[in-house]
Amino acid sequence: MSSIRSLKSFLAVARLGSFSAAGKEIGLTAAAVGQQIRALEDELHKVMFDRSGRKVVLNTAGRGMVAPVKELISRYEALAAGERGDPLSGSVVMGALVSALMGAFADSLWALTREHPDLDVTLFAGQSADFAARVDRGELDAAVVTQPPMRLPSSLVWTALYTEPMVLIVPTKPHFALPECASGMPAGCPFLRFDRQTWTGHLVDKALAQCGAEVNTRMELNSLEAIVALVRQGFGISIVPRLANFDWVRDRALRIVPLPGVDVGRSVGLLERRRHSRERVTQAIKAYFAAGSPHKAA
Repeated sequence: MSSIRSLKSFLAVARLGSFSAAGKEIGLTAAAVGQQIRALEDELHKVMFDRSGRKVVLNTAGRGMVAPVKELISRYEALAAGERGDPLSGSVVMGALVSALMGAFADSLWALTREHPDLDVTLFAGQSADFAARVDRGELDAAVVTQPPMRLPSSLVWTALYTEPMVLIVPTKPHFALPECASGMPAGCPFLRFDRQTWTGHLVDKALAQCGAEVNTRMELNSLEAIVALVRQGFGISIVPRLANFDWVRDRALRIVPLPGVDVGRSVGLLERRRHSRERVTQAIKAYFAAGSPHKAA
């Protein structure tokens, strides 16, 4: 029978896409990881990866194995945690927006790991839309994402944690003429737009619709950090979420300009399967915000 270590190797290969990368993460050679995976496939009488050169990719059978394997490992770790007296221990794998890691979620994670030192959290940064499928397949236990603009599969549930208003940011030293009136800024200045294909991009479109502005889009980016950096350098203006932990007031390179009639906010929440093995961890994160985080959702 395969060991827990072999099952962990399977998850590492599934996540990283190669025996070599998985081996570096778990402290084995690529050959040893390959042997573990082949033994696991022989034991289960199914091939779980499509192999092409050095790259290995989960096939249909392999994708179906991710959630059950994570469940087995979590239950094993829960047994060990019971002996230590801490129900929040073992490993949890989560996705998060980079901007969420700059915001209130970082505070909750710090508080959680400080209170439960045996909890091992692995984080992957990315876009909200990319995480939904990975959570649904069981590759991630949960993900911190913006509120989905479409109906989720019945297997998933999203819980609001906190809300950030969408605001107009302008440089203090622009390389262009900046209108004095806020209502004229979106149409009269080079606009740095958040990728319209992303969930946050939909919120920017909604804010622009509320203020009735046609914008002069100069760039379209999928990185909030890159947009803020370009605005600081004076290359344009933008509408972005007002990040909860970012010190906007003391930033001398940019300023926030209120947009009359715009009340759009970005709700950030926790996306998870309706039933999964790491529910105690996600419940603890939700409890942190429900208990009085200064940035929790209204």
